[in-house]
Amino acid sequence: MLDLIIKKGQCYINKKLERVDLGITNGKISDIGENINKDAKNSYDATNQIVLPGLMDTQVHFREPGSTNAEDLHSGSRAAIVGGITGVFEMPNTNPPTTNKFEFQNKLNIAKNRMYCNYAFYFGASPNNQDEISKIKNLEGCCGVKLFAGSSTGTLLVHKEDDIEKVFKNTPKVVAVHSEDEEILNLRKRFIKKGDVKSHPIWRNEECAISSTRKIVKIAKRLNKKAHILHVSTKEEVDFLSQNKGNITFEITPQHLTIYAPECYERIGTYAQMNPPIRDKSHYDRLWYAIKNNYNDTLGSDHAPHLKENKDKAYPDSPSGMPGVQTILPIMLNHLNEKKITLEQIVNFMCENPVKIFGIKNKGFIKENFDADLTLVDLNKYIEIKNEKIESKCKWSPFHKYKFKGSPICTIVNGEIKMKDGEIIGDPKGRPIIFE
Repeated sequence: MLDLIIKKGQCYINKKLERVDLGITNGKISDIGENINKDAKNSYDATNQIVLPGLMDTQVHFREPGSTNAEDLHSGSRAAIVGGITGVFEMPNTNPPTTNKFEFQNKLNIAKNRMYCNYAFYFGASPNNQDEISKIKNLEGCCGVKLFAGSSTGTLLVHKEDDIEKVFKNTPKVVAVHSEDEEILNLRKRFIKKGDVKSHPIWRNEECAISSTRKIVKIAKRLNKKAHILHVSTKEEVDFLSQNKGNITFEITPQHLTIYAPECYERIGTYAQMNPPIRDKSHYDRLWYAIKNNYNDTLGSDHAPHLKENKDKAYPDSPSGMPGVQTILPIMLNHLNEKKITLEQIVNFMCENPVKIFGIKNKGFIKENFDADLTLVDLNKYIEIKNEKIESKCKWSPFHKYKFKGSPICTIVNGEIKMKDGEIIGDPKGRPIIFE
């Protein structure tokens, strides 16, 4: 007997939509076919819905341990499944940071039976933990190494070229990089205007981003290692990275594709503040050019919540970062409806490419014997983002009062329905993601 049967959905298989039923047994996709007639404990009618492989958000900050008043692994995972996300890669700039095996194991321990979605964690790079990094190849639940080349939230920083080189030399996994140049950041602090968040992209300017990215690519190529540049925000980086593919991959965030300066700072002030910054429309246009030409490899939310009371502080005392794991999919479905991106690209950037880049096992595709992580969407349903409906502890979104066309309807994790019509169902039973 099947545990669950999904009837009459349009399933995304082999890059096209097929009207087939899906049978699920023991957390795996066991049957794919028209009119499956087996008995099932539960059934779900997916008429007028598109069934996608479970979408993954490969850059989130769930703040645990440390700043759990703004978010924790439990609340962040609730936001994920309400947004149609079945798996997340969580960041190491916590307090204490995840820079050794003990802290990594601690994170796995506190995640167990507390997260609704599946999860993996980045191992944090520091200037002197190359020994630890060299031993992470078979570390359970480890998706890669996170390197902060420029300072952002938290204390993690590896900014000297020799130290960056040591990290790349010693890693057996992908190095995901927050790419801003620390020296340029420090030199340009004179451009910070107290009380004026519009000075944020002037301080953390394009040169700060492209200088760092050139250095990272040079090191990764010389050592033949994999580098994944996170939240690319400049036209200069798009042009440079599109010429340097291969073992170099990069991510764009939905916020850099949806809002731009100076309008966003005038409208929502420090709630639009993040690192690297939201920039002017010429950069926004070039990021869309990257999407159109499939230069980028992933979409990630860089979900980075802070409490309103902190975001309300006068710039630059306001922290950088915004929540996004709950809104990444509605935003991108709206862009799909506006014909700026295709369904195939969304699946590539949030399922298939993460599988290839990070070596994820048994996910990212609707195939027999693959994990039954599925995201069901209605492309015609309108959704209004409201602060009070944000599952994240911070209870706000930079997209408050935005109406988007296209919405996640149901989230299935390890073969169990965990979200239906915005309601969370059952207990958190997410598991560590397995890597090849």
